[in-house]
Amino acid sequence: MIELLTSPEAWAALLTLTALEIVLGIDNVIFISVVVSGIPDEQAKRARQIGLALALLFRILLLSLLVWLIGLTRDVFMVNNVAFSWRDIILIAGGLFLIAKATHEIHREVEADPDMRSNSGGSAFFKVIAEITVIDIVFSLDSIITAIGMAQELAIMISAVVIACAVMYAASGPVSRFVAEHPTTKMLALAFLVLIGVALVADGFKFHIPRGYIYFAIAFSAMVELFNVLARRNRSKG
Repeated sequence: MIELLTSPEAWAALLTLTALEIVLGIDNVIFISVVVSGIPDEQAKRARQIGLALALLFRILLLSLLVWLIGLTRDVFMVNNVAFSWRDIILIAGGLFLIAKATHEIHREVEADPDMRSNSGGSAFFKVIAEITVIDIVFSLDSIITAIGMAQELAIMISAVVIACAVMYAASGPVSRFVAEHPTTKMLALAFLVLIGVALVADGFKFHIPRGYIYFAIAFSAMVELFNVLARRNRSKG
């Protein structure tokens, strides 16, 4: 452990992996911000805390099961000369879940479903936690397999994951409040989830979409929406 603290290579690996884990965590933050927007503020805060705690727990648990996790990347069956591993199956299922969830929420927003406005109570809270748990598993799997490919030391991987989850927790509150205060940003966030879901399904079918393209699209669209929010605010003042 002392050698890691004094090794420039270890620090470089930690910084690189932490930055990557934070970027990969954007998907998680967006999803959590969207699903908690339909429940009361007090429950939303608890749901964010529980969801991000589960994200950290799943990541550390998966890191402690490295041999099993690496085994998930081995092919288990083939369809039309395309091999699929358990990781591929989980990514496809998670991507389809994201697409279905986002599409359902978009439909309710467009149709102005009154049930969505009254989405409160214990059942709604536990439903949100269940949805966050499912998607945490998917994002944790992708994140940790990436970490294994970048770093060799378990201590570095765990440190990067803990730092990234702390940043996710700090960012989730402001992002959730912004989504709740500006309804148009929720529709944009739901569109992001559809895009992320498509990317996960594509990965599962061995068609990798570079994440840089997706994150650039998210950043560009978010910047345009920010300008729209500022413009509406200035018009209302005038």
